[in-house]
Amino acid sequence: MLVRNVANELAGQGQAEEDDIGLAREASAFYLKLSESVLRKTPDHLPLAESVAAGFTQYSYAFVAFEADRTEAQDAKAAQRLRARAARLYWRAHRHAMTALELNNPALVKALSSPAASGKPPRLPADQVAVAYWAAASWGGFISLSKDQPDVVADLPLAVRLATLAWMSNPVYGNGDLASLMGTFEAARPGGSLRQAAAYFDQAIEAAHGANAGVYVARAEALAAPAGDRAAFEALLRQALAVSATHRDLGNEVMRERAQWLLDTADDRF
Repeated sequence: MLVRNVANELAGQGQAEEDDIGLAREASAFYLKLSESVLRKTPDHLPLAESVAAGFTQYSYAFVAFEADRTEAQDAKAAQRLRARAARLYWRAHRHAMTALELNNPALVKALSSPAASGKPPRLPADQVAVAYWAAASWGGFISLSKDQPDVVADLPLAVRLATLAWMSNPVYGNGDLASLMGTFEAARPGGSLRQAAAYFDQAIEAAHGANAGVYVARAEALAAPAGDRAAFEALLRQALAVSATHRDLGNEVMRERAQWLLDTADDRF
């Protein structure tokens, strides 16, 4: 009971708002290690699993994978090491989230891994949507950094299916984050529909009510850049900058930095 009370407290602290990236980075390592140690004793605790998976995924994206992108031009070997670390952090987040899902919904995990998973999908309860989102998002991050490993890339359809189950249960989850993830997955998967991906991003923008800069950055990177549409790419990134300026939080601040970096290095992409 004591451990679960601590888990409840840590899960609540994981929701705290912070718009200073430097402060968040300095504080997050201790919080993540402490939360992870408690989660290992209560692996079925959904709110704490959500907080830990979200924390490792966001830490990897904002502080490790992004640093690798910015380092690439100056030191390719250092960038490679950073991406390897980011991949490990994504996988760590994924395993915590999947363990919680396995303990709370064994049928879901069985359906994902079964060859018969193409049949009627299992229902995802509302209290599992957040954990499923972070499990899918971290899985996607891990796959994106493991393109030289065919066995890892082969899991992309499973990650897409997990995200789809969450989306079917709550399509507006996360202020548009889930719909945005669906758009990114749709654009990335073999045989994906760019029209459907655009529809997911439209839904994400609507769900966010103009307050989520990440949706515009994701759309720019998933659709505009691969299409070679520099005008759309830059317009989306400027929208992200405008949103981050008027809606200050840590997520938008991270996306502001990425949007500005993408604009500054656009010549390298077009």
